[in-house]
Amino acid sequence: MKIKYLALLLLILGSIVALHAQTAQPQTELAKYIQENYTKREVMIPMRDGVKLFTSIYEPKDKSVKYPILLNRTPYTVGPYGADKFRGSLGPSELYAREGYIFANQDVRGKTMSEGEFEDVRPDIDNKTPKDIDESTDTYDTIDWLIKNVANNNGRVGTYGISYPGFYTSAGSIDSHPALKACSPQAPIGDWYAGDDMHHNGALFLAQNFSFFRGFGQYRPTPNFDFAYIKQWKGRQTADGYDFFLALGGLKEVADYYQTALGTRIKFWDDMMAHPNYDQFWKDRNILPRLKNIKCATMTVGGWYDNEDLYGALNTYQHIEKQNPGIFNVLVVGPWDHGGWSRNDGDWLGTAYFGQKTGKYYREQLELPFFNHFLKDKGDISRLKEVNLFDTGAHEWKAFNEYNPTVGTDTALYLTANGGLTFSPDALKGDGGFNEYVSDPLKPVPYTQKITANYPRDFMTEDQRFVSGRPDVLVYQTEPLTEDVTIAGDIKPYLFISSSGTDSDFVVKLIDVFPDDYNYPETGSKLPNGQPERLRPPENSAWSVFQPGGYQMLLRGEPFPARFRNSFEKPEPLKPNEVAKIEYTMPGVAHTFKKGHRIMIQIQSTWFPLVARNPQKFMENYKTATQADFQKATERVYYGGKNGSMIVLPVIKK
Repeated sequence: MKIKYLALLLLILGSIVALHAQTAQPQTELAKYIQENYTKREVMIPMRDGVKLFTSIYEPKDKSVKYPILLNRTPYTVGPYGADKFRGSLGPSELYAREGYIFANQDVRGKTMSEGEFEDVRPDIDNKTPKDIDESTDTYDTIDWLIKNVANNNGRVGTYGISYPGFYTSAGSIDSHPALKACSPQAPIGDWYAGDDMHHNGALFLAQNFSFFRGFGQYRPTPNFDFAYIKQWKGRQTADGYDFFLALGGLKEVADYYQTALGTRIKFWDDMMAHPNYDQFWKDRNILPRLKNIKCATMTVGGWYDNEDLYGALNTYQHIEKQNPGIFNVLVVGPWDHGGWSRNDGDWLGTAYFGQKTGKYYREQLELPFFNHFLKDKGDISRLKEVNLFDTGAHEWKAFNEYNPTVGTDTALYLTANGGLTFSPDALKGDGGFNEYVSDPLKPVPYTQKITANYPRDFMTEDQRFVSGRPDVLVYQTEPLTEDVTIAGDIKPYLFISSSGTDSDFVVKLIDVFPDDYNYPETGSKLPNGQPERLRPPENSAWSVFQPGGYQMLLRGEPFPARFRNSFEKPEPLKPNEVAKIEYTMPGVAHTFKKGHRIMIQIQSTWFPLVARNPQKFMENYKTATQADFQKATERVYYGGKNGSMIVLPVIKK
């Protein structure tokens, strides 16, 4: 979840910050400007149930004009604490302090210096009584207090936040306060079961969340900012997350290891383990259908390479659009990792090059004008269209009237014999056939060559040649394209599969294969010469170190557990060796496959340790699996005939 924060939090929470912080590193000149031009005070703002939330307020010393208020609510920390201690940056980017705003930063209920009890993705409450609270009411009460008690404000408030703070932004816009005029949920959590952070299609994303909750998930007994309550990690730790999680075993053993390594259980982790299916626990925490009665202008922001909350960004925009007709509601998605739009130039991500500084463009030409326009009546928002998508293949911004544009056509890309892919429906003629592989949970397919205890942010653009020669990865690709093919919108796999087991995951990856003679500017990012055994290419492989020619650029990857093929609420086992159909929706892309490139699909059953291993036998609760439950399975993917598998792509008409 987030970006870098304070040195104190970095020291105490360690790997949490790599996932979950939100402000940029202090900039010396900007920090000096803030101290010289702003005053700071710290207040406790009362909520309707009597709980008080800690809020730091930065006000411009220049009182010649009235200023709007920018509010950020966070579960991480609004430090540094003390009226004489200043942040090095204010607002969504370095541009805002000099632009002139009143900045209010708030610890959410139950975190750091605020009173009350914290609840992860606190459910929104319908038909509230006067004392009922949720994130909507806490935001409403905070805005109401700020407007009435902060001098020299112009009566307008904007809210923003990335990831978890993005959730507080979208949730806080429900039943909007009249003074809330603009909000920007950025990488907001939408649904922790369907596609954000914790799970994708019910498959647990292991590495990043295990690392996050070992600090964030610990109970805070009383308001404090020294984090003395955080129990330090005393368990085994290795630089190689693959070996670490392989040794831990199944999810039952992973959950128990918190007790060993910290001396305490992590409540929310145990809650997740107790709820493997899409039951009421997860439905209550799905904010998307509750995004109603929003009156403020809204700009939702996401990154195509955000492993954590791309689903939330795409679906937050779509649900707000459907449930709040007539409001100003726009979407921006660029070639960024999680929060990368707020801190990076955005021309490179790992080994992928995008031709322009997309992050700088977004901050200067889209984000700042948005807030200035609706809060100051001065921003030029002519560049901000309804849906603003960066094409990661053509390297240009494109505007559409909706996500999943009606100018596109869902077009089937069929799997064929001999690892082929074709747009021709002739692929369904004949009897068809299948490809098969043996999936072994004890020797899972790695998701990256740079496995750490957390995850490398650029793995979503990584060259997939490092696994394309494995016997447990199926590879299908087109012939070199004779013309450009542009897609924009969601990706829909329709797979016919069978398994010798009673449950398995099926991971589908969409890849752009570059021509062998392709060259681009040097990134300095090389694949390692001395790969571990699991990463070494087959004997006589054509590659051993990274070369740009033939680059297999990952665009999207998504797992789907076969047990959920008919229902996320009521899973069903597979019948061994009997054909079953799996269909689902992957978060979209906007990408042009250039002439001379190939389109590739890879299919596999493990993606480790990004995704927790499926035991490959049906269990009422797969999250209680131990190492002893893992079993090999022979997986088949069918092509042609009545069982013709396909990947449906949203192809843009010329």
